[in-house]
Amino acid sequence: MTVTVVTGSASGIGAAVCKQLAKAGHRVIGIDRQNADIVADLSTAAGRKAAVEAALAACDGVLDGLVCCAGLGPTAPSSSVIVGVNYFGMTELVEGLEDALARGSKPAVVLIGSVASVHPGMDKLPMVSAMLAGDEAGALAQADAMAMPQAAYAGSKYAVTVFARRKAVPLGARGIRINVVAPGAVETPLLDASRADPRYGEAIRNFVAPIGRNSAPDEIANVVSFLQSEQASFVHGTVVFVDGGMDGMSRSDRF
Repeated sequence: MTVTVVTGSASGIGAAVCKQLAKAGHRVIGIDRQNADIVADLSTAAGRKAAVEAALAACDGVLDGLVCCAGLGPTAPSSSVIVGVNYFGMTELVEGLEDALARGSKPAVVLIGSVASVHPGMDKLPMVSAMLAGDEAGALAQADAMAMPQAAYAGSKYAVTVFARRKAVPLGARGIRINVVAPGAVETPLLDASRADPRYGEAIRNFVAPIGRNSAPDEIANVVSFLQSEQASFVHGTVVFVDGGMDGMSRSDRF
């Protein structure tokens, strides 16, 4: 049986992914802050370490898949907690579970990014440089100093994408595929919180993708399920935009 760890499993995209993978015959090990097989706080180094240790125990050190869905948006309590969950909560799970994945059968990893990652200037942010250097203390400090939760969100998703691209060669050499799914607006509790926020709510409510609507979690999970399957056996190190045309609208001269 294929064994897959899914973070952010209790709601939104993560819950939809769990449902689809279980239907496809995976044994799913869910990680979340509550209502999960493994309860852990991925915003802290200690919480991430505990999550990795519990996941390794649950899969007996052999893992076939990892899907990192856990994430926070601009309405989180601080910019630093956004960075802690969105970047380090993904990358440290990948690195902590890499050896178990290498022992698995045709292992695959999917990280949930965002179309927000293509916002211009993300590569110039000191916060992003610190993330990519593995300097958590520096990244958290830079994020809070900026006091711009939207930038912390977009920057963390940009950094996750770069991380995945950089890992494509070393993971590929171990037989592990890694890809990023970059959604646009998805009807989840995270989006509900953003719509209700007095700072960003109006802009979010007024923004509509070219396709004319937001996506449902299942529509993102469909792509994740494909990438975790044998049908995607040669898809590796890439970013799949599932955004209703947002990337095409914002970067019409890029591909």
